[in-house]
Amino acid sequence: MKTFIKDDFLLYNDTARELFHQTAKDLPIIDYHNHLNQYEILENKNFDNISEVWLGGDHYKWRAMRANGISEDYITGNKSDYEKFLAWAKTIPNAIGNPLYHWAHLELLRYFDIDEVFNEESAPAIWEKANAKIKTSEMSVRSLLTNKKVEFVGTTDDPADDLKAHEALAKEDIGFTVSPSFRPDTALGIEKEGFIDWVRKLEQAIDASIENYDAFLDALANRVNYFDEHGCKSSDHGINVMFYEEATKQEVASIFSKRLKGEVLTQKEVEQFKTYTLVSLGEWYAEKGWVMQLHINPLRNNSTRMFRKIGPDSGFDSIGDQLLADKLSKMLDAMDINDKLPKTVLYSLNSRDNYVLATMAGNYQSDEVPGKVQFGTAWWFNDTIDGMEDQMKVLANTGLISNFIGMLTDSRSFLSFPRHEYFRRILCNLLGTWVEEGKAPKDMKLLETYVRNICYENAKRYFGI
Repeated sequence: MKTFIKDDFLLYNDTARELFHQTAKDLPIIDYHNHLNQYEILENKNFDNISEVWLGGDHYKWRAMRANGISEDYITGNKSDYEKFLAWAKTIPNAIGNPLYHWAHLELLRYFDIDEVFNEESAPAIWEKANAKIKTSEMSVRSLLTNKKVEFVGTTDDPADDLKAHEALAKEDIGFTVSPSFRPDTALGIEKEGFIDWVRKLEQAIDASIENYDAFLDALANRVNYFDEHGCKSSDHGINVMFYEEATKQEVASIFSKRLKGEVLTQKEVEQFKTYTLVSLGEWYAEKGWVMQLHINPLRNNSTRMFRKIGPDSGFDSIGDQLLADKLSKMLDAMDINDKLPKTVLYSLNSRDNYVLATMAGNYQSDEVPGKVQFGTAWWFNDTIDGMEDQMKVLANTGLISNFIGMLTDSRSFLSFPRHEYFRRILCNLLGTWVEEGKAPKDMKLLETYVRNICYENAKRYFGI
């Protein structure tokens, strides 16, 4: 059976169709936040089969398979790649209404020219056809990116990483830029079991001892400089629960010393450390011209049993419901009061927070950078049709959607870039719907500017690419 993905997929009016086909469709991609493996880009890896590139590490798909009653052996276990592929084929017909259903068919069509509905019946032939193509040069990692007009890839990197892959990639003419992003969750996680071990790893990265908080801050500043020298444009912070607790540097130094001695910290002390450290980092980001991304309100590793069995980032996270407005305001203001608030993107996994983040962004704007503080794109569980439309409507209701920096994949998969097409179709349809409903003029020059900027130009300017 032929697929349902047609030229006008998700485009329900003439304005939407014109905006997508004449403007959005062929724009390059700035993917400023993802979890792609830079070493696979460096080696220009070819995958062994479609299952390896399609299912490996993709916890979105794993969750769906578990919801369909698939044994873990066929998800993260020791079953063959073909058996896992068939398990995915058994799952996808049950996923109508989930963006995975659309993404799966877009990926088959855009990367493999497979114009068929994916199910158990079609799976064997699709396996053969995809695998006949998978080892060709056009399916190498770099080709997968260049063929989708990806100009910029922002990976996610620990402060102690050596960035050797990025260093090597910068010396090659590969047709796009691979930039590290500074992800210091480990540096802020003073309450975590592995914190002291990580501090020792940081010592190795800077080749100096860290015996007090001043040395710790110096080490982080050293790594910010190192990342900046390697083309970093952005930091990224995963914040399960928003925090803010004022403290003096002397108080935080005492807290750090207690932790190094193995003493147990109070929740207040933990938040004091996190607050002082993040404010310091944010001020350094501002000096470098970096963007600070705050990903707030996930509830991670809910299943202790499966966390012990498989580990983190395996599909057992969900949406948190902690309130964030007051502490987020104080955190941003602590940097802004000294005019050292960096460009900042605010995301929450809980769509309940959409109006909070959209209006919070409006408090800290600048005449130097349009949209300096951004209400970020619909994230993770929200990058659905409804979620993306809602995020954009809230932004338009309370701010200026024209300055929106648009979509990212947040993905570990090299086949994830049709998500940008998905977003672009939804954006064009939303603008077209407003025109058809008489809420906006059919000024195609103006509307095309919106589309071009949101899909490409705004992010390119914002990240200084």
